[in-house]
Amino acid sequence: MSDENNQPFFNIQRIYLKDMSLEQPNSPAIFLEQDMPSVEVEVDVKAERLAESVVEIIVTGTVTAKVKEKVALLI
Repeated sequence: MSDENNQPFFNIQRIYLKDMSLEQPNSPAIFLEQDMPSVEVEVDVKAERLAESVVEIIVTGTVTAKVKEKVALLI
């Protein structure tokens, strides 16, 4: 029983959005295209210790949708 009490644990203290952008550089003409878009998703995770028992986890994501090599959507 004492082993269960000594197990490491974590609590999520806060969730926040630092930065976000949406770009549609070829709108509205891109929506006249008949081809299906190709979608690319990139995710990166980093950790930064802020104090002895506080760690900031940074999740960065990028979604790019293209139609015929033209960017339709970038988030």
